[in-house]
Amino acid sequence: MRIFSLALGLLIAVCAAGAQAVEFKIATGSTNGSMEVNALREAAARIAERTENRVRFKFYPGGVMGDDYTVLTKMRLGQLHGAVLTTGPLAKTSQDVQLYNLPMQFRSYEEVDYVRERMDQRIVDALEREGLVTFGIAEVGFAYAMSKARVLAVDEVQAQKVWAPAGDAGAEQALAAFGVSPIPLHIVDVLSGLQTGLINGITAPPVAAIGLQWHTQLKHVLNLPLLYIYGTFVVSDRRFGRLSSEDQELVRREMGAVAAMVGARNRKDHERAVQALGAQGLAWNQPTSGHVTEWQAYADRAANDLIESGFISNPLFVELMQHLQEFRNAN
Repeated sequence: MRIFSLALGLLIAVCAAGAQAVEFKIATGSTNGSMEVNALREAAARIAERTENRVRFKFYPGGVMGDDYTVLTKMRLGQLHGAVLTTGPLAKTSQDVQLYNLPMQFRSYEEVDYVRERMDQRIVDALEREGLVTFGIAEVGFAYAMSKARVLAVDEVQAQKVWAPAGDAGAEQALAAFGVSPIPLHIVDVLSGLQTGLINGITAPPVAAIGLQWHTQLKHVLNLPLLYIYGTFVVSDRRFGRLSSEDQELVRREMGAVAAMVGARNRKDHERAVQALGAQGLAWNQPTSGHVTEWQAYADRAANDLIESGFISNPLFVELMQHLQEFRNAN
């Protein structure tokens, strides 16, 4: 009877442990009350309800946990279990996560959609091999050069004080290929940098420039999409592995839907943001065909430099270019 009681007690303890909730502490730079944070919380509420609170999420919005690099450090230490991140900080984790960031490789959103349908899973799989469960890629949009002074040619940009995200070696190397000596700043310091004159030029999607109020310090936009910007929602596979297979499937479905919704919403907001910048007094300056050719030559050189440096694997880049050529030949 004593042996039976001990075995029963152990069984009850194991069952109780299995029934304990798994909480994910998630950091994001999006502000509290934003569309992104609201969507994440709504998905988390549905997950908690459907798992009878076995799976819970706690969000830390507004960058209160630090910049993306600090957040990744906290994830490695177990202080956080996941984050919504831009791709730059993840480059040290997976060399291919910045594939779509290569300058001026995409000419339109139609090209983006064609390639992403065929290659998104490659990026997701690469991150998961490095221990980061990934709930899809969320589009932010095409980024444009914005500045206080009117610039059209590459040498005019070289004369500006241009911002680069602090710690993003890929961005710094790409700008260096354009002959630009960037000034690294964390995102939270960009607005003050523009206000004080520490920097006078940025490259950002219109949606982000408005959301972060950077546009209030700028006067000109070069009407040439230079970069495609996107982010992702990742969690530690160690934490995720504590869920049952059924709960994992539910979380992937719900959070994957959020990433898709946010990307689609940002796509719709892009044109409105473009118009809003014009309404706020920013001039959209159209480059000549000669300027575009010049920019493209520098962009191709930057892409080659990044591939040779190992930021992007050559086979994946070749595949990207094959898909782009397929699309262009058909259109």
